[in-house]
Amino acid sequence: MWIVLAIIIVGGCSILGVAWLATRYSPLASKTTVSQSVVVESVQKVAKLVSSETTLRDVIIYENTWYGSTKRSLVVVTGKVLAGINLDDGVSVQVDDKDKKINIALPQPSVLGIEITEMKTYDEQRGFWNPFTAADRDAVFQQAREQLEKTSSDLKITETAKQSARELLQGMFSASGYSVEVTYR
Repeated sequence: MWIVLAIIIVGGCSILGVAWLATRYSPLASKTTVSQSVVVESVQKVAKLVSSETTLRDVIIYENTWYGSTKRSLVVVTGKVLAGINLDDGVSVQVDDKDKKINIALPQPSVLGIEITEMKTYDEQRGFWNPFTAADRDAVFQQAREQLEKTSSDLKITETAKQSARELLQGMFSASGYSVEVTYR
């Protein structure tokens, strides 16, 4: 009789254990919900000639200490820096059909946009009473944008954009037999 009772108890516990494991580790038990809504903030006309796109990768080390508790994060950021001419700042074009010559005066090139395409966190250590928050991750993102902008300035990306715009415009009009002179003001 004790053997039958022991078999029933062990069998019941086994069934309960398997059922618990099945609900705990089953792909059906895990549920992720993602919701989103898009809001158009503004739409405006732009006239920009993007003449240079540079992909940069940088390592960001974020560190914050609060009352002796330090949190650190190591993030590798990949981004694209778009440089070119903002044509809304004024363009002057003079065409001489007789001599087949075009003079184009453009504003100086600038960085038109920075797009962060990927951020990978390789190490994140929270402080004892200084955990990571959404504000910390926003600060890392802002630091990444600023670092990409500084790096693009150090690399003189606007000079590449200037040369690319000149070559692009000369190539467009030379097919029609015109010579093109591009100047920057």
